[in-house]
Amino acid sequence: MTPPRVAAPVGARSLIMDTAERLYATRGLAAVSLRQIGEAAGQRNKSAVQYHFSGRDDLIKAILAEHAEAIERHRLAMTARHGDPDRMSLPERIGCIVLPRIEHHIDLGTPSWYGRFLAQVTVEPALREYAVRAHLDTPSLRRLYDAGASPGPGAARRKDMTRQLIVHMSAELEMELAREQPDPEDAAAAWRRLGADLVTAVSGLVGALGEAAGGEGHGR
Repeated sequence: MTPPRVAAPVGARSLIMDTAERLYATRGLAAVSLRQIGEAAGQRNKSAVQYHFSGRDDLIKAILAEHAEAIERHRLAMTARHGDPDRMSLPERIGCIVLPRIEHHIDLGTPSWYGRFLAQVTVEPALREYAVRAHLDTPSLRRLYDAGASPGPGAARRKDMTRQLIVHMSAELEMELAREQPDPEDAAAAWRRLGADLVTAVSGLVGALGEAAGGEGHGR
């Protein structure tokens, strides 16, 4: 196969993104400069990162988009197997929300940095809304959240609580696996255990809060 004419620049861009994700995940967004990213990525040109990205936020959005695309492929395949979200049980819908992210973490291998990176981004004021809108709120995910959702302000709160639980528990496990360095099979098993626990926990949370919201609605 003939390689694309832009093979070298794309390689440098990907290396910069991978390096940025690792540094942001392990050091925090505020502690890492674009120059440090370029140096850690082995770029001789001090302006290499700015050549590929207009700035920090553009770089972070590119990393988010790359992961979102991979997770969406898993989720579309899973929802296709289950069918119409309106006909799914609550655990099935929650599984289609949670488990594609788990499978993506398994694909990344160990060590990985995406979970901790995303946890950093979702609490960064300048980036949080973008992360929620463009990365954690894809069309397939919105369809799953909307299916069977109780109306009213409580629906948005349940969605936020679900997101926080998934993001931060994934970051915790990723950090633990990076420290322990288990073999790939054990790491995959650990991710799938977390996935099963999250489906159970989120189903219980959403079910309980949905019932409470319904009771409040009947009380008015």
